[in-house]
Amino acid sequence: MNLAIFDLDNTLLNGDSDYNWGIYLVKRGFLDEKKYKAQNQKFFEEYQAGKLDIFAFAEFQFQFLKNNKRKFLNDVLSDYVDEIIKPIILEKAVSLVKQHRDAGDRLLIITATNSFITKPIGKLFGIEELIGTDPEEHLGEFTGKVKGIPSYKEGKVSRLYDWLNEQNMKLTDFKKTFFYSDSHNDLALLEEVTNPVVVNGDEILLNKAQEKNWPTLNLK
Repeated sequence: MNLAIFDLDNTLLNGDSDYNWGIYLVKRGFLDEKKYKAQNQKFFEEYQAGKLDIFAFAEFQFQFLKNNKRKFLNDVLSDYVDEIIKPIILEKAVSLVKQHRDAGDRLLIITATNSFITKPIGKLFGIEELIGTDPEEHLGEFTGKVKGIPSYKEGKVSRLYDWLNEQNMKLTDFKKTFFYSDSHNDLALLEEVTNPVVVNGDEILLNKAQEKNWPTLNLK
């Protein structure tokens, strides 16, 4: 069996689910635009530059989760997925996932975006197994803090091996391991698998792909 790992934002989606979540909350009036929008943009630019403090960003994003009850959050998330996420699902990405499913490969999403937002998005692709940056919970409600290691940069590699260890598996148990990503922030994991594939790549990653002779795809 092979393992097919997918990044989510700007890979399977034509956009960033984390960034758009903040914009959506502002649009719905749940967050103050002046206070939120500039800081959200700053973090997004730091991510693109590879300089993001993932703990600072996550705790910034998690304040909304901390300040609201889980049932309300679930309702908002459901509306967000319907209104914002479904229209930006890439048809070619759906086909790519289907190719791996039809081949009998095991499917996994690894994303830096928090798992509260992304688990229902993964299910839209028929992918039940997902590793994201986890918000800490207490008695079913969010505390506003990060649980464990964020799945960002080298953290994606650490979280992948944690996931494998939980199932008494090794990466070498799979004949081939694929990872599809758009971002230079994912170089650590791309270099860990047998079959790295650059999808909708940023400029830095496309240059690296050319240097290493990695295949590239444009799913947009």
